[in-house]
Amino acid sequence: MRKIIIQGIKFDEKSSYQKGPKLAPPLIREALNCGSANMYTENLTSIENSIIDDKGDFEISEYFDIEQLTKNHLDAGAKVFTLGGDHSITFPIIKAHNEKYPKLDILQIDAHCDLYDNFEGDKYSHACPFARIMENGFAVKLVQVGIRTLNTHQAEQANKFNVEIHQMKDLDLNRIPKFDNPLYISLDMDGFDPAFAPGVSHHEPGGLTSRQVINLIQSIDSEIIGADIVEYNPNRDFQKMTAFLAAKMMKEIIGKMM
Repeated sequence: MRKIIIQGIKFDEKSSYQKGPKLAPPLIREALNCGSANMYTENLTSIENSIIDDKGDFEISEYFDIEQLTKNHLDAGAKVFTLGGDHSITFPIIKAHNEKYPKLDILQIDAHCDLYDNFEGDKYSHACPFARIMENGFAVKLVQVGIRTLNTHQAEQANKFNVEIHQMKDLDLNRIPKFDNPLYISLDMDGFDPAFAPGVSHHEPGGLTSRQVINLIQSIDSEIIGADIVEYNPNRDFQKMTAFLAAKMMKEIIGKMM
């Protein structure tokens, strides 16, 4: 069984609306380890396991340092699970994966497509990572679930890059496809409805329930080779609700990676 390295990326310099996600990694870990729950997934896999190596949190000042950090951990022969951080971190993480996984599928759970060609003059904004990923050919298939903020530019981008979008307005989780290639999961906490995850910068009503996302993760039968949880903003949270949800999702995703 391959090692799973956990890395925390304390970076939110590409956030467009509110800063705060760089504070998230230690607080998600704190929720996971606080003793209010155990370390078992719902399918009875314990993540208290010697194959899991938590490398701690990294203060990032230069954006593309994220790529080299991730590459170092991949070169150790491990799968990499990342706690962010804003969603901009996903592009350099996927760039690092490309050498090892030239054919990769991505499941993105999110309120937003993050497909802008550039946002507020920044091509590496947290609103742009999947445009950069797709234009570089770093993913064979990108499937987006939970989208409810589509505009004409992003619809054109999705069409250009052949992105499969499952919008909330007509969501049927039974229609999420099977993945043929190694799978990377990118979970933006604002994919959840704000009722479940108030601790995000962008409150977008009409989102996914925690149960829907858990069921979606549990239903995957492809090999998950990496994942990230991003855009938790502790400055906006209520009684650590979002931290505990992120910790729950961390447990379920790592359990599937194992």
